[in-house]
Amino acid sequence: MALVGNVLWFVFGGGIFAWCLWMFGGVVLAMTVVGLPFAIAAFRIAGFAAFPFGRQLVDAQELGESRVMGTGIANVLWVVLAGLWLAIAHAIAGVLCCLTVIGIPFGLAHFKLARVCFAPLGKRAVAVS
Repeated sequence: MALVGNVLWFVFGGGIFAWCLWMFGGVVLAMTVVGLPFAIAAFRIAGFAAFPFGRQLVDAQELGESRVMGTGIANVLWVVLAGLWLAIAHAIAGVLCCLTVIGIPFGLAHFKLARVCFAPLGKRAVAVS
């Protein structure tokens, strides 16, 4: 079922646009030395934005990875500079998708993406069992 949801999302639900925008943001961030950690996070989220069904984003510490020092401060900086606007955009897209019964799963996917916009660093996409 996740495969069907991901294909429909990518083609009709905005997945291709979300993927393109997150990839574009990652490329722009990668052009600066300061933006490299944010670029890596943006590329990870781009993959999740393209195919969110059957997966969820979890903190890397829950997977046994060590937390990089300064991740919390970097996430606050991210929210101030870009995260708030991205979250608002995904929330608006989610509300618009939820206006129709068929679009509700796509709206929920946008809400998952809006939530990750507040702390993208240190997140990993894992399969939901």
